[in-house]
Amino acid sequence: MRAASPAAAAVGGALREGGERGSGGGPRMESSDLGGRQQGPIWHRKPCPAARRGLIVNIIHSVKGYHSKTIRFLNVAFDSSGDSLLAGDHQGNIYVFDLNGNRFNLVQRTMQACTALAFNLRRKTEFLVALADYSIKCFDIETKELVSWMRGHESSVSSISVHGSGRYAITTSTDTAQLWDLDTFQRKRKLNVRQSVGIQKVFFLPLSNTILSCFKDNSVFAWEFDTLRCKYQLPTPVEGSVLLYKVFAVTRDGRILVAGGKSNHLHLWCLESKQLIRIIQMPAKVRAVRHLEFLPVSFDGGSNQVLGVLSQDNIMRFINIETCKLLFDIGSHEEGISTAAISPNGRYIASVMENGSLNLYSVQALTQEGNKPPPPMFKAVEDSSKYTSEANKLTMRVTSGRSEWPWKSKGSKIQTRLLELQVNTSLENKENELPGGLNKKRLRALLKGFGEYPAKYRTLSALAHWSAIFAETPYIPLLAFPFVKLFQNNQLICFEVVATVVVNFCQHWFEYFPNPPVNVLSMLENVLAHHDKELLQHLITYSVTSQVYAWPLLETLFSEVLTREEWLKVFDNIFSNHPSYFLMIIVAYIICSRAPLLHCNQTADFEYFFHHRNNLDINVVIKEAYHLMEATPPDIHPQHMLDDFIPLTKGQYPVFNKYPKFIVDYQTQEWERIRQDEIEYLRERQLAHELEAKAQEWKAEDEAWYRKQELLREAEEQKRKMLLEEEEKLVERRQRLAAMKRELKVKERQFLDASRRRFLKYQQDQRQMELKRLDDEIARKVSMREQETAATVQDVEVRRMELESQRQLFEQQLIKDQEAVTQEMKEEVDACRRKVDLEDHLVQRLMEIDREEKQKAQIVAEENLAKAEQKCIDTDWRLQVLHKLRRDDQDREKRYEEIAKLLHDNRVKEAELLKAMREAEEKKWEEVTQKKTQLEEEQKAAAAADEYRKWFLEDKMNDALELAEKLQSEDGYFERLRDLKARRTERGVELQQVPRSGNVCLNDLSASESSSHSKSLS
Repeated sequence: MRAASPAAAAVGGALREGGERGSGGGPRMESSDLGGRQQGPIWHRKPCPAARRGLIVNIIHSVKGYHSKTIRFLNVAFDSSGDSLLAGDHQGNIYVFDLNGNRFNLVQRTMQACTALAFNLRRKTEFLVALADYSIKCFDIETKELVSWMRGHESSVSSISVHGSGRYAITTSTDTAQLWDLDTFQRKRKLNVRQSVGIQKVFFLPLSNTILSCFKDNSVFAWEFDTLRCKYQLPTPVEGSVLLYKVFAVTRDGRILVAGGKSNHLHLWCLESKQLIRIIQMPAKVRAVRHLEFLPVSFDGGSNQVLGVLSQDNIMRFINIETCKLLFDIGSHEEGISTAAISPNGRYIASVMENGSLNLYSVQALTQEGNKPPPPMFKAVEDSSKYTSEANKLTMRVTSGRSEWPWKSKGSKIQTRLLELQVNTSLENKENELPGGLNKKRLRALLKGFGEYPAKYRTLSALAHWSAIFAETPYIPLLAFPFVKLFQNNQLICFEVVATVVVNFCQHWFEYFPNPPVNVLSMLENVLAHHDKELLQHLITYSVTSQVYAWPLLETLFSEVLTREEWLKVFDNIFSNHPSYFLMIIVAYIICSRAPLLHCNQTADFEYFFHHRNNLDINVVIKEAYHLMEATPPDIHPQHMLDDFIPLTKGQYPVFNKYPKFIVDYQTQEWERIRQDEIEYLRERQLAHELEAKAQEWKAEDEAWYRKQELLREAEEQKRKMLLEEEEKLVERRQRLAAMKRELKVKERQFLDASRRRFLKYQQDQRQMELKRLDDEIARKVSMREQETAATVQDVEVRRMELESQRQLFEQQLIKDQEAVTQEMKEEVDACRRKVDLEDHLVQRLMEIDREEKQKAQIVAEENLAKAEQKCIDTDWRLQVLHKLRRDDQDREKRYEEIAKLLHDNRVKEAELLKAMREAEEKKWEEVTQKKTQLEEEQKAAAAADEYRKWFLEDKMNDALELAEKLQSEDGYFERLRDLKARRTERGVELQQVPRSGNVCLNDLSASESSSHSKSLS
């Protein structure tokens, strides 16, 4: 058996909002006027926030003059430490308030209103301010200089979110959100959306690299900061709870997102599971939410529980999102709040008031006031049938007073609670008010929805565990209700009292289950018939049975017809007597009410009488019951049919099985079957809803596709018309372009002709210059060769003169025979020299003839080629002129055909000309090859002649040496002959070298000439 836990909260407890908002007659509020000062103290006396509902100081900025006025503050922002406050007014004055040092300082005059502020950058002395001209500026509070000026928005910037590192910032307007690098002040990324969607807010999640973007269509996306990849999208809220999100807040650990808008509902999202976990319903006076912000608490690990909610009535209420308790509030209808900011350390709340002033609150003082004992509160059980939708199952209503622990759901991940404010209800009515139609089916629905019974019904749960019959009996909640109200602080005693009542005072009640106890009702009817036959006959006349006049009193234990005091007095007597006294007091109540009952003649009147309180003295009823106990005959007295009072057994509760078990088992099986059918029905309904949603989605996609196709068709038709117009314009342009092309072709031809003539002239000049250069080169080489030949001749002459002088010396010493030999050798040498000269002359002449022929042939070929090319050009030009004259009289197709034919003819002629030039080139190369072959043969013949001359000279020298040796043996001129021999040897060598040098020069000249010819031909 499961015992009821006394720590559980009650269902539907309605709490009265506590605390008054007015300041009452407390001390005067500390106010500080900045005036025209640029710096100074914030307050002059140490403030006492506890005496003024947490208000530390009220700051205003007034301007004195002919027309005194107050400059309104627009935005506030705390730095990362929470000890400095930044505030901007609508004239662009930016103030820094040092709350620890009690100093303020005017740091900048922007000359235009600010729309957003950020004071938590990486460089602690810098801050960002968004201005009315859609720009964002960064200033330094120490140097008071402009650090950077960032532009890019086309509408007002509504918020600035700074990354936890302070290095990046996101600025948000209605049409775009932009990511800035605060080290370089350059824009990194830009988010653009359609105008129909719009952006509500884009901000960094704390303690993560995630960016959350919220749009006006209620879509919420999470993006990876490094890669800007979409991580996830929050699903659409459940049906019946949709509200247009406008404001957002995130806990410091980045796990819970709260969203609100034009409703008194707040949606709590778990960003880890991406699920809507709760819907908080604010009081009815809240119709729209303007601002949300969590209040940091020390040592909570960032999982903030206290949420500040600024509503349309300009009051900011602070609630606990777990217990839905209203902790405290700031602002009032007279002194409303426009916007607010909470310091990161959770010590201060800065609020911009509707009158343009700036209020600074102490959170510690506010929480101390909020922890005061609340006023008396009343609780009421509400009909859960009012909250059948899924959205209402998520709803948690905010109340004031002591908090209640939420029920932990075993079957659902979503914690739910229904709290409703009930006012102007008396305690007496509350105690006697019963939940309408409470039965087992509703209890099962509660058990299915919450996983366990609420505290009110844990007694019923314990009874159901004690015996299965009580889980199936529909009137058990009515029977247990007064005891639950009486022992609401001790559920165990409540259960044991109810069990004792069931065992002793409900004897034989369950033998005819599921029908009412007919046997017990018969006892009552017999007693009534014995003591008041007239009343019984009146009831029988109008078909009012004991199930109408007795059973309502039995099943409710008089809780519907008696007050709390009357009921306690009655049950004091019931518990003090035999269990049959309970039945007698039922009959006594009926007999004492005989006068009004005899006047009733409608069944509905009888039913109403026994279900509502009546004007009846309960003391008379009690005395009448004692009289009936004594005056009733024993044969019909219930005392003989009911057992005496038996207390519950110790150690364990007694077994209760006085009921038809097969019926209860059957009903249990039927309930289980119904539950399974209901689960199957819910599953099928969920599937049907999903299919319907998919069908709607498919239908929407089909409609969108058809609309898109229609738009594409219209666009295609429009494009086709545009293309036709463009084609017509293109045809006109092509016609003009063709005329221009024809003119350009004519001009191009003329230009090409002029260029070709200039080029031919240039080539002719180049050829002439090349021929002149070759002539000069040949003349220079001939001159050099003649000079070399003359030098050689002079050397030979000098040698000859030396030989002559030597010969003359020898002639004086030698005999006449030696003179003859010398003369003979001289003649041979002369003959050899003449031969060499003749050969050189012949070779030179042959080379000159060959060169002249080559030059003539080349000149003739070039002239022929130039003439042919000129002829071809002239012919082409004439043909083109002729075709142009003929094209003017012919249509477009014939002109195109003639142009094609003309081009073909030109290509053929060009091919023929190219072929002729190639043939000429091949012939020239054949001639060059032949002349090279001839030159090689002549060089071979010259080499053979050189060999022969060499052999001949060596032979003659050998003969001379032999003759000299013979002469040496004949006379004594040995020394002179030896000298003569050496001189002759040197002379022979010199003679040998002369023709060789000439031959080398000739070969070199031939090689150079052949190379020059090759170059000219190439």
